[in-house]
Amino acid sequence: MASSTWARALVAGTLVVAAVALLSADTLVLRDGRRITGDLIAVRNGTIEFQERGVYNRRLIRLSRDEVRRIEIDESGVFDDRVGPGRLGGERPGGTDEREVAVAANVAWTDTGIDVRAGQMISFRSRGEVIWGPGRKDGPQGERNSEYNAQRPIPDRPAAALIGKVGRGAGAFFIGDQDQPVRMRESGRLFLGINDDYLLDNRGSFGVTISY
Repeated sequence: MASSTWARALVAGTLVVAAVALLSADTLVLRDGRRITGDLIAVRNGTIEFQERGVYNRRLIRLSRDEVRRIEIDESGVFDDRVGPGRLGGERPGGTDEREVAVAANVAWTDTGIDVRAGQMISFRSRGEVIWGPGRKDGPQGERNSEYNAQRPIPDRPAAALIGKVGRGAGAFFIGDQDQPVRMRESGRLFLGINDDYLLDNRGSFGVTISY
């Protein structure tokens, strides 16, 4: 009896924690009337990346902008199809300060010197090319038709593309050559790198202008 009571309490506690988390979440409002709760990750090249929140799991989904009527941003405003991608109420995405950073292809992570906060919208303008292997040279968008590689920081994204992370132990997020603001999922120091698993034969760097 005691064990079953404990189990019910554990489930109830889990649901309460989940409910509290959902109170501070973003919401996708789709054109078919559905609402999806979670965290807006990025809006780039007509695609919306969204981390869906569930009671027991989190799922990354990608939707065409045409499928979304609006995005309700928690404490930050609303993305609405009437104002276009990247136009959020409140603080202007990308901020007003800028910093130039050289992201070397043979360095795992380059410290940008910028501390960001969760929910902040950061813009990246990147240029240049890197050599990341014999006969392999690409810009910030990375290798076209790149194959899946479980050893790369982001296995299912183009090799050698520009990527970022917040904090030394955090997971990486994709940047590429897009210039739409990217929403930070965590607070901490911002690092940039390239999506490659072997750096010793790499040369060159990307020049990145960061607006924050």
